[in-house]
Amino acid sequence: MKKTLISSALIAAMHLLGTDAVAAGFHGNAQSGKASYYHDRFNGRRTASGAPYNKHDLSAAHRTLPLGTRVRVTDAHTGRSVVVRINDRGPYARGRVIDLSRAAASEIGLVAKGVSKVQLEILGASEKTGI
Repeated sequence: MKKTLISSALIAAMHLLGTDAVAAGFHGNAQSGKASYYHDRFNGRRTASGAPYNKHDLSAAHRTLPLGTRVRVTDAHTGRSVVVRINDRGPYARGRVIDLSRAAASEIGLVAKGVSKVQLEILGASEKTGI
C-alpha cells in the first residue's frame, strides 16, 4: 500500500510539472531511438484515445507521453521531420520508441526502410480539443 501511495504521488507530481517530466526516457524534451510504422491492416481499428486509426493522419503511438501530445519526429539519417499527435500506446517491439502512422512515416521516408533511428522533440499539447 505504501508503494502505491508513493507511486500515485509521484505520478501526480509529474503531471503537475508537465509532459516533459511524464515522459520516461526523455532528456529535457528530447528522446532518441528507433521508429517504425503501423501496418495498413490496423487502419480503422480503435486506438487508445478512442479514435479509429487512420493511416492518412499524422499520428503516432508512444508508451508514456500523454495522449494528444504533439511531437516532432526527425529521421537521424536524412534530417527529414514530421509533427505528429500521440493518439495510441505502443510500440511494443523491443528497442522502438514510437510507431508512426503510414502518412507520417511516408513524410520522413520511413516506409521504404521500415525502421529508422529518430529523434523525438515534445512540442506540447495538441491544439485539437478532445484529442
